Amino acid sequence: MSEIFDLTTRADETLFFSRGDANDPRMGEIVSFDLAEYEAADIVILGCPQDEGVRRNGGRVGAAEAPNAIRGQFYRLTTMNVKRRVFDIGDVRIGATLEETHDTMTAVVTQILRDGKRLIVLGGGNDISFADGVAMAEVFGVDQWIGVNIDSHLDVRISETRNNGTQYRQLLDGGHLRPDFFYEVGYQTHLASPIYYKYIRELGVNRISLEIVRSRVEADIELREQIRQKFIGQSSSLNTFFGFDMDAVRSADAPGTSAPSPLGLRAGEFIQLVKYAASLANTRIVEFSEVNPVFDIDNRTAKLVAVAMHRFCTGVS
Repeated sequence: MSEIFDLTTRADETLFFSRGDANDPRMGEIVSFDLAEYEAADIVILGCPQDEGVRRNGGRVGAAEAPNAIRGQFYRLTTMNVKRRVFDIGDVRIGATLEETHDTMTAVVTQILRDGKRLIVLGGGNDISFADGVAMAEVFGVDQWIGVNIDSHLDVRISETRNNGTQYRQLLDGGHLRPDFFYEVGYQTHLASPIYYKYIRELGVNRISLEIVRSRVEADIELREQIRQKFIGQSSSLNTFFGFDMDAVRSADAPGTSAPSPLGLRAGEFIQLVKYAASLANTRIVEFSEVNPVFDIDNRTAKLVAVAMHRFCTGVS
């Protein structure tokens, strides 16, 4: 267990907010960063403050600042309805290359999952989904986990170098993720390459576009029904991973992202999907990526992720 502490750095203690009012406790007062309390935790927060994958893919950098920007908002929230013990292990040590960082992250995530914890992962670039996905396959086996990518893009790009658009291609082609256990949710057709769309369609990937999400009474209804059918067919023991790329949320609600769009999920729809992730008994990882504090307005995007984290902590089955 000590190895994962060596592979991570502690979060800045000044982020753990307190009003100093016993009648108004905040998350910064109940979330522990004392390594001695890791064992007792139910939910672990892990950051990956890098945006090398974004830079490689020609995006606007700044997501490296996201984990602490999100923490700064999360720890100001109240403790209302939080019954699970939450621990902040800090940030993955950033390597000399993106690949080295991913290897370190996979090792840390693998151990935390084996310790029976649930994980809230804060990017950083969305390329961290590769490291998280490899860990899911390593711990649970490729036939026992479902991957859900909530994103305006498909992220199955072919590239000579790993970046924030290649992660799910790597997981699929590398045999870490079954296509029929993979869900592309909220993608926008005008942002999806027809070549890459054909690739996931022919593989049998489950596809729920933004148009389909918006056509339903509730944002999570289509995904909920499709995953329910998977559980019926495979047993309810399937483990789930949810990757929330904040580019999936419209820029009016999330202006501080790596690739903003005027179209996308509304804030309430995004929160509904997070609550659905929390409701599944075997959701192991929820990942939030591509927040870019450099371009945020009034910390609006960081605050939205902070609320999502709170909803996950209060809604865990």
